Amino acid sequence: MKQIKQAGQSYPLIEKKSKFIASIAPVATESEAKAFIKKISEQHYKANHNCYAYRIGIDKELLVNESDEGEPSGTAGQPMMYVLEKQEITNTVVVVTRYFGGIKLGKGGLVRSYSKAVSQIIKAIGLITI
Repeated sequence: MKQIKQAGQSYPLIEKKSKFIASIAPVATESEAKAFIKKISEQHYKANHNCYAYRIGIDKELLVNESDEGEPSGTAGQPMMYVLEKQEITNTVVVVTRYFGGIKLGKGGLVRSYSKAVSQIIKAIGLITI
């Protein structure tokens, strides 16, 4: 299993005038994950969406949760979780904030944008093996 090295925030990913900002942090408990989600949501209270995904623990003790936070079902939280699962990342929470730019991206565009935002922040922050 892997974990991110430290907390961080990405520069906006721009897709058809919508801005996607990924914020990520290492966490040890669900309450820490929820506190981070709340903090980011409060910082970006004018955003249209603050979608999230987190994975905490390992194997049978693995706790996972994700939210599309108003985006069409399966277009934000699930793709974000897939990135975490694919890279075997745990004890991590990620929030992707979206400021709508006026042009609809469609389901495929949303999935790609949310996935890309998470992948980019993980690559920028780096991982450690736990």
